[in-house]
Amino acid sequence: MRKNLKLSKKTKGNEMNNNNVVVKMEMSGNRYNAFDADGNKFTSEIGTGSRKRAYEQGMALERRTGKTGKVYWWKVPMSEFEKSSAPVFDVSSIEIPSDHAEVLNFIHDSYKLKPKGLVMKELKWKYLVRSAVRGKNILMTGPAGCGKTMAAKSLVNSLDRPDFYFNLGATQDPRSTLIGNTHFDKKKGTYFSPSLFVTAIQTPNAVILLDELSRAHPDAWNIMMTVLDSGQRYLRLDEADGAETVNVADGVTFVATANIGNEYTSTRVMDKALMDRFIIVEMDVLNDEEEAGLLNYLYPNVDTELLKAVAEIAHSTRVEAGSEDGKFASGVSTRTSVEMAGLIFDGFGLDEAAEVCVYPQFDSSGGADSERTFIKQLVQKYVSDGSDENLFNEEEVNETEAEYAS
Repeated sequence: MRKNLKLSKKTKGNEMNNNNVVVKMEMSGNRYNAFDADGNKFTSEIGTGSRKRAYEQGMALERRTGKTGKVYWWKVPMSEFEKSSAPVFDVSSIEIPSDHAEVLNFIHDSYKLKPKGLVMKELKWKYLVRSAVRGKNILMTGPAGCGKTMAAKSLVNSLDRPDFYFNLGATQDPRSTLIGNTHFDKKKGTYFSPSLFVTAIQTPNAVILLDELSRAHPDAWNIMMTVLDSGQRYLRLDEADGAETVNVADGVTFVATANIGNEYTSTRVMDKALMDRFIIVEMDVLNDEEEAGLLNYLYPNVDTELLKAVAEIAHSTRVEAGSEDGKFASGVSTRTSVEMAGLIFDGFGLDEAAEVCVYPQFDSSGGADSERTFIKQLVQKYVSDGSDENLFNEEEVNETEAEYAS
């Protein structure tokens, strides 16, 4: 009889205590960030030189406390971080299937497969990979432009499995997209032509990306119900009793993306029964430091201070949008920040980049009290002196509106 599988996190002898943390360095733009195994950030606690040297030497850093109570960071082999980051099997005392061990190794070693241009915590990436490997239906949620589709496509690439892409938000005829069409030919007569989706679900081990599920027509949701249900896993080709069904092949994984929230027009309140068929992975919104790091990585030849300004402008709009009396209904997305950085890379100024790809996103009605006025005032602060102090100084609104009126 096979023994129960036990997982344990190994520590360094008996020296480890609640104060000890092991972190590894990650390069983000020109910055060396430090994260523990759970994705918590310790960058601000460690000197830049220590982080840089550890990164260049392939070492981890361990937080220790001296006899005097002083906290310091000590270089340790990367294996110490790996011990803290994932459950480790003691195969000498536990019988495990060899394929299970391979799966575990793949999951917990998968972070290196994540593209550098995708900012995602290690824990969430591993959870995403594990869910796909185990055949779970995955729903990736988060605000528009935060990287959901990029993360989903990166997952597909990392798995090296057959993949299919369907943008359900752009589907006008769900039945045609998900089931197929009936045609008439003089020679053949009436015949049925199955959709690409029918082919996809019959492909063993396929990963099927369902983009913009929250924008899909409710008819698409109804068609998908039996497909996504782990107890059914079939597609009915017609509503009539006794109609032919197509079974979902073994190993097929569905990965969907959705914008969930009242601020998104054209999205629908997703059926609870549909959402219950997924495990949910919520994408994090980047802070200004993380976003600046991403922009620096994508555009290393652009002035760092300009990219920092782009990131801080975007972050400020998100903070405002999230506050009770915020000036904006929604903030600037990471997708828009990347577009601004691209414009600057192509020779546009910060103010010009904002004018063509940021200002149009904000309502201009209301004159001096409009969203457009406040976003122009915010950008102008950075164009003039790079300062974000008193971003929404009411005394400057009229002056800004007069100068930047569209």
